[in-house]
Amino acid sequence: MVRYDLRHLHDNFYDRMLELLEKEVKPEEVAIFLFEIGDFSPIQKSADLIKEAGHELLNSLKFNEVDWTIVVRRKK
Repeated sequence: MVRYDLRHLHDNFYDRMLELLEKEVKPEEVAIFLFEIGDFSPIQKSADLIKEAGHELLNSLKFNEVDWTIVVRRKK
């Protein structure tokens, strides 16, 4: 399991999240991504991107008042 803090990217974390999944996370490995939620739209968008990329969203939860985490399993 690996953890990536993408909060410093604010609303521009999507490309980096997918890049990490494809290049850094091994197939079948679980990754945790931490990002800022702002207006809550990043939550659904990130879930949609994970699904479209063919990976499995395992969990999505509020970390604190402004941060969110998603747990993703990279598929082959």
